[in-house]
Amino acid sequence: MKCPSNTPPRPAHNWKSYWKQLSACILLPLLSAQTSLAFEGIAATTQTTRPSSEVSEQLELQEVVDAAYAKYKDLEEGANADYIPILATVPSDLFGVVIATKDGQVFSAGDIDYKFSIQSVSKPFTAALVMQQMGPQALLDKIGVEPTGLPFNSKMALELYEQRSANPLVNAGAIAAVSLIQADSESDRWAQIKENLEDFAGTQLSLLDEVYQSEYETAWSNRGIANLLYNYNRLYSDPEEALRVYTQQCSVGVSTQDLAIMGATLANAGTHPLTGKLVLDRKHVPELLALMATAGFYDESGAWMYSAGLPAKTGVGGGIVAIVPGKLAIAAFSPRVNQAGNSIKAMKAIRFIAGELGVGLYGANPED
Repeated sequence: MKCPSNTPPRPAHNWKSYWKQLSACILLPLLSAQTSLAFEGIAATTQTTRPSSEVSEQLELQEVVDAAYAKYKDLEEGANADYIPILATVPSDLFGVVIATKDGQVFSAGDIDYKFSIQSVSKPFTAALVMQQMGPQALLDKIGVEPTGLPFNSKMALELYEQRSANPLVNAGAIAAVSLIQADSESDRWAQIKENLEDFAGTQLSLLDEVYQSEYETAWSNRGIANLLYNYNRLYSDPEEALRVYTQQCSVGVSTQDLAIMGATLANAGTHPLTGKLVLDRKHVPELLALMATAGFYDESGAWMYSAGLPAKTGVGGGIVAIVPGKLAIAAFSPRVNQAGNSIKAMKAIRFIAGELGVGLYGANPED
């Protein structure tokens, strides 16, 4: 239908037709425009207002982090590990707690930016690199996946278990994992391991050279483990090369926030929540989390799963990271450790948070 021109109106008997044309061309478009503007306003309001459930969840996560920090910040149990001399010099009262969600949101309290040596928390991430290069069957065949029930640096385990290296989360298995990295040289082996840790963290990480020198100069126990593995054909590179690179791996500096993001990458099925980089294939994540559940706390792994119910990895540097698959990661740091080498404050803080949130794999298990 054409709109009326500027010509004079038609005779009276055509006014009804003229009114229909006028309505179609002017009134209806005007009403439509007003309605469209109204809906656009509603849409804009909806987009800028977060759902109340999301806001409530964010408040809950920050509140539980704050509560864990306040509950344990003055705890003075345990002592810095001193078998690596430089670890004894780390200020004992440092304490940080962080939750990182699978979409990269961070909730924190305390000394979350202090850089400490990652130590054994590095082990599952290097195991992930072996998985990515060779598949999970390589870990099963060439290292093993059984928990030892013995201290992390046990040489007795090499004699008790037919697979010798036992699993990649104790020292023997971790040194073997380093030797499995598909590398052309020692420098290439180290570069790949460092880059992999950085991919999980989503940021550049530095070698703490003083830690490396202190640890390597006193690495007689680990040197013995490496040589025994080589003797049993369970090491896949030169023993001293594997030892050096393994010690460098343990001497990488991370913050509590770095650890939480690394854990969140596993919680997000192997894809970094902020960079979007696929670091570990989704299909390999369940095997890695199973290793963390059964051996992440060394000879306290059973007690940890009995209480917190989360796959986790601990290190004598004082850091711990725990994973809630598909949701988030919880990391904490405090240098004072118990006899098993696990940070007391960090362990208690993560246990408290897991209980308060009810996120244990086997069901909610809040503290009494």
